[in-house]
Amino acid sequence: METDDTNKTETPENSPMSHSEILREQISEALDIYDKTNASIFLSSLTAGLEIGFSFLLICVVTAFFNNENDAHLIWKLNAFVYPVGFILVVLGKSILFTEQTSLLTLPVLNRKSKVSDLFKLWFFVLAGNITGGMLISLVSIWIGPQLGIFDTSTVQKVATHILHGDLTVIFVSAILAGWLMGLLSWLLTSSDSTISRILVIYIITAVIGVMGFHHSIVGNIEVFSGLLVSDNIKFTEYVSFLATAIIGNAIGGVVFVALLKYKAFAYNGND
Repeated sequence: METDDTNKTETPENSPMSHSEILREQISEALDIYDKTNASIFLSSLTAGLEIGFSFLLICVVTAFFNNENDAHLIWKLNAFVYPVGFILVVLGKSILFTEQTSLLTLPVLNRKSKVSDLFKLWFFVLAGNITGGMLISLVSIWIGPQLGIFDTSTVQKVATHILHGDLTVIFVSAILAGWLMGLLSWLLTSSDSTISRILVIYIITAVIGVMGFHHSIVGNIEVFSGLLVSDNIKFTEYVSFLATAIIGNAIGGVVFVALLKYKAFAYNGND
């Protein structure tokens, strides 16, 4: 006799994850990364730096396409629609991106399963891979764009100048907000149970970063480094200052406003 499945209640497998379950999953995922070799972490991070370059390519395409038809403010808002593409490729492809992993990798330290020195070493390899990959895709982008006729070097300069238009204080606070959102992205992805929902979460969070103009160190590295290569108006010191400020801001946003607060909220709830 066949049973009727229409009246089945929601099972634990498809019910929403609790705060403690998300935290345990995040710590477990982070520990898996800690167990990887340095070479594996660097190569995965290098891949992420390359893949996220597709966001930069699309930003240049949109900027060049609408340059003569819309004012500059509208162009930067339109760019927010294509900004998430690189993030989707990176996150769903499981490459290691510094801003997504910042809060995640801090959790084992807060839980006393890893040491601070191990965290900083891991961050070093992740950043080295992300930045190196970004530089490589920068070289490809500033060559292929003009060759295909989809944008020219003046567009690259325009994008880089836009990223650098604020002073370092503005960039720093903006980067904190971007790091905060990227930390939340990692947290939300853990509670998402389907590819479609994960894509939607990635798109919404990163589109907010794009439309608000918040500074993301890894995408920003590609944008400003590309501008440095094609323009005499952008100095190497500006590039280094921007990159250092954005990295520190992103790290603070992810560690303080996501990892620390969410971990403490769990701890104060009386759980181990």
